[in-house]
Amino acid sequence: MSKSSTNARTRARELMVQALYQKQIAGHTTAELVAQYRDDPSYQRVDQAFFDELFPAISNGQGELETRIDGLIDRPLEQLDPIELSILLIGVHELEQRIDIPYKVVINEGVNLARRFGAVDGHKYINACLDLAARSLRAVEVRAATGG
Repeated sequence: MSKSSTNARTRARELMVQALYQKQIAGHTTAELVAQYRDDPSYQRVDQAFFDELFPAISNGQGELETRIDGLIDRPLEQLDPIELSILLIGVHELEQRIDIPYKVVINEGVNLARRFGAVDGHKYINACLDLAARSLRAVEVRAATGG
């Protein structure tokens, strides 16, 4: 994957964080958010196919993803910051459904999103949660990478 396509995918994840945050705060539907973000000028700079595939799947499957996330975190789901939840929704979905994306990339992208949008040390929490998710959802890949 080229650097420009990698950057476009990172920007797609940033847009997804914003859309998922907006869904949590304002209660918009997936269809409303897809339409809104497709009209946004920043949509032109993202990996549109990636956004168009992942965002509706994550948004529409949020309940199931939250159940999985609830098993990974050390506090009630309701206590998660909306940004942290948005990042975890994206990361857990990618770990489960996008085996073509290495687990280390998923974790790194989640940490970078948390650094950009989250609280001061939120990236540490995201790193720990996604690492735990990877060990569960991608056990073979993690063992191969860590020599375990």
